[in-house]
Order: sequence, then structure tokens, then C-alpha cells
Amino acid sequence: MTDTTNIMDWESRVVSPDKVIAKIEPGMCIFLGTGSAEPRTLVKHLMESNADNLQDLELFQLLSFGEAISLEKLQAQKFRLKTFFSGWVAKEAITAGRVDLIPSRFSRLTQLVAARRIPFDIAFVQITPPNRHGYCSLGVAVDVAHLAMSQADIVVGEINPDMPVTCGNTFVSINEFDMLVRSTEKPIYFQRWPVTDIYDRVAANVASVIEDGSCIAFTIGPLYEALACHLKNKKDLGIHTPVFSDALMDLVNSGAVTNRFKENFPGKSLAAYAMGTAKLMDWLNMNPLMEFQSLDKVFSPLRIGRNPRFVAVANARKVDLTGRIALHVGKGNVTTDPAEIIDFVNGAEISYGGYSIFALPSRNLKGESNILISIEDIPNQLNIRESIDFVVTENGVANLNGRTIRERALALIEVAHPDDRARLVEEAKAHKILYADQLYMAESAHLYPGHISFKQTFKNNTTVRFRAIRPSDEEEMRRLFYRFSDESVYYRYFTPLKTMPHSKMQEYVNVDYGKVMSIVGLVGDMGRGKIIAEARYVKDPHRPYADVAFVVDENYQGLGIATYMFRTLIRLAKERGLQGFTADVLPANKEMMRVFQKGEVEVKAALEYGVYHLTMPFKTGAGLDAG
Repeated sequence: MTDTTNIMDWESRVVSPDKVIAKIEPGMCIFLGTGSAEPRTLVKHLMESNADNLQDLELFQLLSFGEAISLEKLQAQKFRLKTFFSGWVAKEAITAGRVDLIPSRFSRLTQLVAARRIPFDIAFVQITPPNRHGYCSLGVAVDVAHLAMSQADIVVGEINPDMPVTCGNTFVSINEFDMLVRSTEKPIYFQRWPVTDIYDRVAANVASVIEDGSCIAFTIGPLYEALACHLKNKKDLGIHTPVFSDALMDLVNSGAVTNRFKENFPGKSLAAYAMGTAKLMDWLNMNPLMEFQSLDKVFSPLRIGRNPRFVAVANARKVDLTGRIALHVGKGNVTTDPAEIIDFVNGAEISYGGYSIFALPSRNLKGESNILISIEDIPNQLNIRESIDFVVTENGVANLNGRTIRERALALIEVAHPDDRARLVEEAKAHKILYADQLYMAESAHLYPGHISFKQTFKNNTTVRFRAIRPSDEEEMRRLFYRFSDESVYYRYFTPLKTMPHSKMQEYVNVDYGKVMSIVGLVGDMGRGKIIAEARYVKDPHRPYADVAFVVDENYQGLGIATYMFRTLIRLAKERGLQGFTADVLPANKEMMRVFQKGEVEVKAALEYGVYHLTMPFKTGAGLDAG
């Protein structure tokens, strides 16, 4: 490469694109800048040129998003495109046999390039105008550009004044370029995705399992547009992401992102690429809150895993009842190939407190279920079901971590579209994924009270989250039962039960919410909690009253949890038009009697055959009127 020492004479190397194309020889391999930093002027001249020397050329581009390299152009020209990315325009070109897809994990690309497995003869990269010290910025795509430039015999820089000067490992000396071209094209801008109500609900459920202090990975699309809005009330979030977007810009501006708990580049949001609007590009210009680094630093699972509570959020296309994921295909998709997200999933596994979330609407635009009995015939599979922690739809969160195939199936059916659940249950029975006697109340599919979701802190700073019970709570409820003493079991069930088999417990957790209200209390991380309490009422078919009962893990008694749940049931019952509760309590169960006294309702008691029959009308006044 030319050894130029005077940085002020760089303009003497500015040439026309045709002069650059004239330097190309048949059989050469050309590296092209990626994404929003694609050197569009050079690429367009290359595509449109009829020069005789453009024969049998290899074009290498990590991510192809521009319109210049189209399927039509590839069919008409005498070169092939090689890429690691199977989405956007590249997908249809790969299918048509005009593009070679190189399967590889992104974290290994730097090694492949460094080992010259792909020998570059020419490198085309987009850069900013040089500053007074003679340094240009690679802008919004670092990836492997430094390595490509160091290996190529001819390095051509396309100077674009609209490209932002970004912070990080983005700077290159103007002396590293043999030829320079002035850009006549704007950078590739990506408009923000519109957000539908369904995606907004999916994003709200994703946000519900992301805690303060988490480090997150994003890309672009409607899910992430909506998710950023739902994360604005979080605190001390970190960003370690392949792609930085307008949505993340808004999240940073909201104050929710501080990057204070990150181990890699603390205090800064880390990315390899940026994709978005002109507003984003302006915001990125010389922004010290941003750090752009090469793929080996951004995609390394070990580096990702050093960030505590790292959360990888991916947009899925389909999921089956065992937890296998199929990713999106076709134009408009960014994170579409397993190679593009596996590093972040692995990083989440390594991270202390980290996990992965795969999100999707329960149905596609054709009204077909996105949750299937099997995805065996669906393309673009991510076959690492053992690494999938959460699957999220607009209907809720399915926790798959550490669960059996049967438990996974139940959890996934619960977040499927209500009209698809009965069919999925029958298919799962036929495939022996669920027990043959598995109960399912199809009429309750639309009645699940998903709005019941809240948390409360009790004595000893014990925080408990509450929600309505689900069929997939069967195992947790069985574990709760076996933690009770014989005395507690007798107080609750009025019989000395010793076992709680599947046949009994599944009847208990499959609730007809037209007649029954049951809420459970959980401790632990969102989506991965342990049930420590349950309260329910069952409507009297003959009058506007309901029978009430509840249990609390003995290790959590005396904290006020039972009283809180009782008062919550009163509020929920009133909302549903009930006028009071009834209950049967053994005289020895003094703790339960005290809970009812604290419920802020009148309690009337009648002792019959050694059992107190309580009546509690919903009206002002309190106290115990023993009869």
C-alpha cells in the first residue's frame, strides 16, 4: 500500500469511481463495508459497470442491507456475493443460488479473516472526511473492516460527510488508503418500524421479566421499538448489542441506561453496528456515551458473559411445544440466522443471572398459530432448546428453564392464542408430550385474568409477586403441598392427606375463571419464582357469595401475606359483583381466624360439629360475632 506521510495531500488521491473499477482484475475478492456504512457510490458503479475486467469476481459483505446489490444485479453480472447473513435481500438471492452463505458464528469471523481464509484483494469502506490530524472514522460499522484493510492490496475509502464520527475502535489514518472517492449517496437510513397493538403487548410482557441493572442486547424491528418504550421506567440498564437503533437512542435519552454495572466498557453502550434514521446518525456523532468495537469484542460469549444479568432478546418466528425455535426468513429481518444470535444466547448462559428471551406473537398475519406441536419442517431452526429460558407472546411469559418437556408444553400452550390451546393440548396428548388424562378447560381460555399482576413487600423486606394460577403451576403447587406440616394440611383440607398426585393437583390448578378466582404468591426472579402462597374463592351457585380459603408456606407465615391475599380477593370479588365470602375454619386454627378479622369485613361465625362456619358480607364494620 502507498506510504504517504503528508496527511494534507489526501485530496490528490481522490479519483472517480471508474478509475477504481479499472484497478479490478478478474478473479479478485472485494471486501465491501456493511449495513449503513456500505460504500454505496462504489457499489452502485460496480453493479452498473459493463467493464470487461469485471469477470469472475467475489464480493464479500458481512451484512447486506442495501438495494444496490439486488438479485437482479447479481443475475446480470459476472460475480458472486459471499455473506454471513441470511436475511434481507440476501435471503432470496441465496435461495436463487446467486449468493454463497458462509455458516459461521459471528464471534469467529475475526479469526477467519485474520487467518486469510477469505483473501481480500481490494477493500471498499465508507469513511468520514479526515480530521485535522488526518484520521477518519469508520462510522456505524466496525465489524472486521480494520483487518480487511490491513490485508487488501488496494484500499479504497469512500468519503461521506453524512456519516457520523463515532467513538471507539473506529478511527483509521487517511494514509491507509490508496485511493479515495467522494460519495454521491446518503448513508442507508432505516425508518422506524410501526408498532402494532400485538407487538406492544408482547414487548410489555418481555419488559416484565427484565430487571433493573440488566444488560440487554437489541436489534431493529417492531418488537424492539415497543420494548424500548416499556423499559424506560427501569433503572441502571446496560447495553451490549450487535446493532444500535433509534429505539435504543430513546432508551438512553430516557435515563434508564447508565451502563454502570457492565464489566465491558462500563459507562458506555457497546455495539458493532448502528442502523436507523438520520436523527440517530446525528445523535451518534462524537457521542461519548457510545462505543463501537469489532465483532470479536461485541460477539464474544466470554465478553458478553462478564456482564452480570445479561439478557438476550430475540424475535422468533415459530416455537414448538418442546422449546425449539424457528427464526425469521426473508427481506426485512435482521436477526435471522442462528449464527447471528447464538453468541448472545451463549453469553447469557455464562452471565451471572443472565437469560435469553424469545418473543413472538401467538399468531401470524394469516391467523395461524406460531406455537406448533413441532417445527421439524420449518426452516431456519435454532436447535438449542436447552438454552431457551423464556418464550413470550402477547398472552404471557412461558418459563422453560429447568422444566421437563411436559411442563414446557403446558407453559407454551398457556401463551398460545386462546383459540389454539385446545387443539395443542389434544395434539400434545397424541404425541405423548402431555399425560393422556391432562385436563383442559377450553371455555376458560379467554377468561384468564392476565391483568392480575402485582407485587408487594412485606416484613423482613420479603417481596412477593402475585398473579392468577395457571395449569403449568401444577408442579410448583405440588411442591408447596409437600412443604406443609400434617397440621397445616389438615387445617386446609380438613383431612389428613399424605399425597397430592397429578390426578388431584391438575384438577386444582385448572381453574374455571367464570366460577373460581385463584391467585398465587411467588418469590424469586420474575418468571422463575417459587410459589409460596395460594388463595382462592369459589362462587356459590345459588347466591352472590363465594367460599374462600388460602395457604401460605410455613417459612413465610407471620409476614402479613395471608391478610394481603384475603383483602385482594375481597377487592376482586367486589369487582365481579359478589356480596360476601363464606369459610369453614377449625377452632384450633387461630391464625386463620385472625386473618379473617383483619380483612376489614364483618365476620359472623357459627360453630357447628366442631367447625366454625364463617359468613363475611362486604360492608363496613369488622369484628367477630361468635354464635
